[in-house]
Amino acid sequence: MLSWSMTFLVIGLIAGVLGFSGIAGAATQIAWILFVVFLVLFVVSLIMGRGRAPL
Repeated sequence: MLSWSMTFLVIGLIAGVLGFSGIAGAATQIAWILFVVFLVLFVVSLIMGRGRAPL
């Protein structure tokens, strides 16, 4: 998921440099949403992983 976030961020930056403000804004918003979802899932996996006993 982090790779998709970085991909959309790069697309947004390139579109912004080329002057496509609508596409740049949309790609940046998608990148931000994917990054936040990645962080939430990462924190949840850290918390859930601590409760398990080793086999």
